[in-house]
Amino acid sequence: MMKTTFKEENNNYVFAFEGRLDTAASSQTEKEMKVLEDCEGHDIILDCTNLEYISSSGLRLFLALFKKARVKNSHVYLMGMSDDIRQVFDEIGFTSLFEFK
Repeated sequence: MMKTTFKEENNNYVFAFEGRLDTAASSQTEKEMKVLEDCEGHDIILDCTNLEYISSSGLRLFLALFKKARVKNSHVYLMGMSDDIRQVFDEIGFTSLFEFK
């Protein structure tokens, strides 16, 4: 089960994940993340503190958001990532794409 929350804080968009971002949860999560697409003038912080797992379909959501934000001169920051999930990002080369808080 995946739960997400969105808030605007200090002119940033903060999107938090709670649970498992697996293939079953990714389509609903993708819809919930649409709020982040109109990000011009805002940086995006993806709060992964309570993210337990991310599948390849979840990783695709992160990459798609990164590409959309870059076009709008916005940065995507990852925050609170566990060592296990950080290792996945390291192994596929995402660590060099995203900025970490």
